[in-house]
Amino acid sequence: MNQSVEPLLIRARELSRTGPLEDAIAAYEQLLEVAPELANSWYNLGRLRAHAGRHEAALAAYGEALARGADAPEQIFLNRALVFSDGLSRFELAEAELVSALQVNPEYLPALMNLANLAEDRGERELARRYYTRALSLRPWFFEALARYANLHEPQGPNDPVIDRLRRALAMPNPDALERASLGFALARLLDAVGAYPQAFDCATAANAASLQAKRQGGFEVGYDRAAQEARITALIAFFTPARIAELRTALKIETAPSPRPIFICGMFRSGSTLCEQVLASHPEVTMGGELALLPDLIARMLPGYPEALEGAGSAALRTLAGAYHDGLAASFPQAVQVSDKRTENFLHIGLIKLLFPEARIIHTERDPLDIAVSIYFLHLDHRVPYAHDLGDIAHYYTQYRRLMAHWQELFGPELYGFDYARFVTDQRTATEQLLAYCGLPWNEACMAFHAAASVVRTASVWQVRKPLYRSSLGRGQHYAEQLAQVRALLAATA
Repeated sequence: MNQSVEPLLIRARELSRTGPLEDAIAAYEQLLEVAPELANSWYNLGRLRAHAGRHEAALAAYGEALARGADAPEQIFLNRALVFSDGLSRFELAEAELVSALQVNPEYLPALMNLANLAEDRGERELARRYYTRALSLRPWFFEALARYANLHEPQGPNDPVIDRLRRALAMPNPDALERASLGFALARLLDAVGAYPQAFDCATAANAASLQAKRQGGFEVGYDRAAQEARITALIAFFTPARIAELRTALKIETAPSPRPIFICGMFRSGSTLCEQVLASHPEVTMGGELALLPDLIARMLPGYPEALEGAGSAALRTLAGAYHDGLAASFPQAVQVSDKRTENFLHIGLIKLLFPEARIIHTERDPLDIAVSIYFLHLDHRVPYAHDLGDIAHYYTQYRRLMAHWQELFGPELYGFDYARFVTDQRTATEQLLAYCGLPWNEACMAFHAAASVVRTASVWQVRKPLYRSSLGRGQHYAEQLAQVRALLAATA
C-alpha cells in the first residue's frame, strides 16, 4: 500500500469506530479520492452514508464496491436492498437486490429472510411461506424462520403440529434469548387463537422476559421510567398553552403546505392506526407513508431540548424544520398528493404539528385500553417501546398518553379527528364516510374493501388489515380478566 494512503485508511477506520459520523464519512471520501481502488473502503463508505440517511449516496458507494470486487458481495446487495426498502420505500428495487444476493450465494439466509419479510409486507402470504420453508430446509432449527413461519399459520386446534414444533424448539438448549422471545411470542399467538388463554398468557410473559434479556445483552438501555414519562408529559402540557400557541402562530405565519400534504395518524400503539391508514390508502388521492421517523428525527436534530427549545428557536428555524419535513416527504413520495404519516407516537407532537402544519389533518386512533394492553403484551417489539414488557408499565404509559390527549383536545378540539376502532368495526360505512369527509376526500367505494388494497404494510398488523372486517379483536382483554387486574386498577385510579 502506498505510504501516503495508509495514514488516511487508519484515520478513516478509527473514525468509523469512534465518530463523529460525518467526520468518518469525510475521511473515507478523502481516502477514496486518493485510492479509489480500495473496494472494501467503498463498502464502508456506503454503510456510513446509509447510517447518516444519505440514501442515494450510499447506493452509489455500494455500487462502486461491487464494481471493484469488494468482499462478500451478497452482503452488499443485502445492504442496498435495505436502503431501497427502509430509506426510499422502493420495494421492487429492494427485491431485485435480494435476488442478486441469492444469485451470488443461493444459501444466503439473510436474503431469504428479507425476501420473506418483503412478501409479508405486500400481503403475499404463500410466497413468504415458501421463503421461510426454504430457509428451514437449509437450517431445520432456524428459530427465527420457524417463529416467522408460525406467525403466518392459522392453527386448527391445541394439538396443531406447528404449536408442537414451537414447544419442541423452546425445549431445546440452544435458542438464545432473542430466539426464545421470537418463538415464545409466536407460540403465545397460536395458543390465544385456539382459546388456550392461561397458557397463552404464560408464554407471552416468558417471551417478554426473554426479550428484555436479549435487549440488555444487545447493549440497549431498557426499562420504562414512569417518573420520566410523567415529567415529559407535564412539560408538554405546561409549554403548549393557548397564549403561547397564538404567539408562535403569529410569528410563524406559515402558509398552506405544498404537496405532498401529510395526514398524521397517531395514538397508542395497537389502537387501530394501521387499519385507519389502510382505509385511507385505498383512496386514489392518498399514498401510504407508514411509520415515518421523519418528524421525530427532525425534532431530535433541530430542536434539542424540545419543547422548551421552541421558545428560543426563532420563526426562521421552525419554518426550516417544516420545510425539511416536506422535503423528506417529497423525496420518498415524489408523485404523491397526500401522504399518511402513521408514526403513532406523534401524539406527543400534536402541538408542534399544529404550529408547523396548521391545515394538516390529524387523526387520533382510539381503542379499549384493556384490548390495547393485551395486544402490546403479546407482541415482540423492539427497544423503542420500553413499556411493552410489563402490564403495569403499559397501563401507566396509557394514562400519561390519555392525560396529554385530553390537553390537545382542550386546545384543538374539532381540529382533531377521533378514529374509534370499535365504532369502525360495528359501522364501517358511516365511520369511513366520516373519516374521508374529515380528510377532505370525496367518497370512494374502494375504501370499503381496504383489505384488497395493493399496498405495503410494515407493521405488526400486516395480516389483520389483509382480511375483510372482523370483530374478534373487540373485547380481547376479557379473556385475560384476572391477569389484567392491575391494569384496570391503575386506569380506574387515574380516570
